[in-house]
Amino acid sequence: MPISVTDRAYLEAAIELAAQGLYSTTPNPRVGCLIVKGHDVVGRGFHVRAGGPHAEAIALAQAGVEAHGATAYVSLEPCAHHGRTPPCSDALIVAGIARVVIGHRDPDRRTAGKGLAKLQAVGIAVDAVDLPAVRSLNCGFFARHEFARPWIRIKVGASLDGRTAMASGESQWITGEAARRDVQHWRARSCAIVTGIGTVVADDPALTVRAGEYAVDGVCRQPLKVIADSSLAIPAAARVLKAPGEALIVTAEGAMRRDLGRAEVVAMGDGRVDLGALFADLARRGMNEVLVEAGPRLTGALLEAGLWDELIVYLAPKLLGASGRPLAAFERTRLGDAIAGSVTEVTPVGSDVRVRVLRSSR
Repeated sequence: MPISVTDRAYLEAAIELAAQGLYSTTPNPRVGCLIVKGHDVVGRGFHVRAGGPHAEAIALAQAGVEAHGATAYVSLEPCAHHGRTPPCSDALIVAGIARVVIGHRDPDRRTAGKGLAKLQAVGIAVDAVDLPAVRSLNCGFFARHEFARPWIRIKVGASLDGRTAMASGESQWITGEAARRDVQHWRARSCAIVTGIGTVVADDPALTVRAGEYAVDGVCRQPLKVIADSSLAIPAAARVLKAPGEALIVTAEGAMRRDLGRAEVVAMGDGRVDLGALFADLARRGMNEVLVEAGPRLTGALLEAGLWDELIVYLAPKLLGASGRPLAAFERTRLGDAIAGSVTEVTPVGSDVRVRVLRSSR
């Protein structure tokens, strides 16, 4: 049965709470919960990080005895399995919750439908809808459980004529400082940052989250840094290997092994890195959202292979000319074969413009 306008408003408030875990919950989903009794919100909670209490547990603790007979609004179906914490569905039952309104069913097969069934089995009234805002907030969690790969977000800084560097390779800086600061948000919400050996050699990036505003409880989570390097040619002194956080070097079978310190080295593919295998492996590691910051070859290979979900392009009001390096290296001979997407956002960022494009189909 459809939920009421009031129910929807409380669910939207729960989703806003969930978004407070944007930078810290991985590999878990971002979840928020409100406990409402009569017309009063008696408990609020959101999941902060894996291993810590879930949104429902925090909200129930805040509500105390007021939870008995109340309604719980949860952005995502309460978990039904034992992980690092007990099932939230059990906690709602023990607290005496009378009704649960859920913003989206959980795609994790350990919970999918089971959380609802457990609540209904003891007489708790349950209403569940599938709000797009919940899926959007947890796009990577859904991608990982439904398609066995993370949500792949490709970020590019380019000129108006679609060039990412001069023919010489000079590229710092096409976009302005505001755009570079904005990229920190996308890094901070990602589980991993993927780049190619060409970018490492040319630009020597650190690929870290630097902005203090993304710290949660004083901790700034660093995404896993992933370098696609078929011949294992990465310089031992590369900044990405020394920067805070873990590094994963993905190479091809037969590449000469070297000591790269604390970096993990894994072979995937014969002669060149198998990109499909790479992203499947990242999903198995619990990576929900992946940000790709790479040169035209790797970017083009991902677009050609359909290994992308979202493209974020920062366009600078500059023209670099026909000899400049392209945004992505791939070939098309017919307009009908163009790689297509849908523009979802065009936003000024300092002197540049951020354009977000979603892939038209999977």
